[in-house]
Amino acid sequence: MNIASSSAGDRIGPAPAVRSTQAAGGPANGGGPGRRHEIGLFGARFAVVGVWLLLAVIYGIAVPETFLTSGTFQTIFGSQQALVFLTAALLCTICVGEFVDLSVASVFGLAAILVPVLNVEHGWNVWAASLVAVLVALLCGAVNGFLIVHLGVNTIVVTLGMGTLLLGIGLWISNLTPISGLSTSFSKTSLLDIVGLPISFYEGILLMVGFAYVLMMTPLGRNMRFVGANREVSRLAGIRVNRIRFGAFTVAGGITGVGGVLAAAATGGFDPTVSQSYLLPTFAATFLGTAILQPGRFNPLGTLIAVYFLATGILGLQLLGVAGWVSNVFYGGVLVIAVTISTLLHARSR
Repeated sequence: MNIASSSAGDRIGPAPAVRSTQAAGGPANGGGPGRRHEIGLFGARFAVVGVWLLLAVIYGIAVPETFLTSGTFQTIFGSQQALVFLTAALLCTICVGEFVDLSVASVFGLAAILVPVLNVEHGWNVWAASLVAVLVALLCGAVNGFLIVHLGVNTIVVTLGMGTLLLGIGLWISNLTPISGLSTSFSKTSLLDIVGLPISFYEGILLMVGFAYVLMMTPLGRNMRFVGANREVSRLAGIRVNRIRFGAFTVAGGITGVGGVLAAAATGGFDPTVSQSYLLPTFAATFLGTAILQPGRFNPLGTLIAVYFLATGILGLQLLGVAGWVSNVFYGGVLVIAVTISTLLHARSR
């Protein structure tokens, strides 16, 4: 509520001159600051979107023959399925106050490599292999949740150790080599073309929109936010804090597992050595999302936009001929900037 409406509402009697001036946006005390506040809020919500559009214009002018093509569009929006699922999984734990889950990339990699190992090397039905992969990922999330929530072990220690353990298991069962050979029919779960984009793009959109609905429109989502803000107050309010925290880790594992299965389907197999390359982009996109749509708050739709913002930035630099190291510099720089912005916006909101 702006200052003008508040002051008018507090009066007991008519004040027509003041009200008409304020309604017209004149120089009344509350009009100017209220308008500036609304403009500032709009700018905070959509500044990154504006920068995204500006990047597209710059790249379009610099390399129009390569950037302004349907192939570039498909690369940006059709190749980020893994990152979308990983950021959704990370958001599950962040929303309940667990900010550092360093195991998401390894859980993803283990689920992805389990599918071709079981199907190609051991002759399992591909759907049975996929189910096992998701169940293993769920179990990994549940183990994380048990150790952190019920035993009180430090989150960084548990997730870092679990991530390293699962990476080693993935390398062991694959014998340190990429495994391919999944059927083309199975690949349609990720690559089926719908209006020029693979179905995995729409699966990611559905995941993030559904997640946003849960957080904003359901009692569970409100309780998750409440727990993330203050656990002790949440307990006093009757919320089952430990159950929500444990559930967040378990669901995060399940989301990561589904993402790993879809990644294996998209490539026809998986290379277990690449799973760790997803970790930095996952954190960068998740924290950058706090500067989009809902400044200072982790939110799925802002994170979704951040994923494609980062994809645009990296692809454009690559098309300009910048060396391969630029992705690490870009993601690392964005992560530092995003965390700084998130901290400042959170402090301002408090």
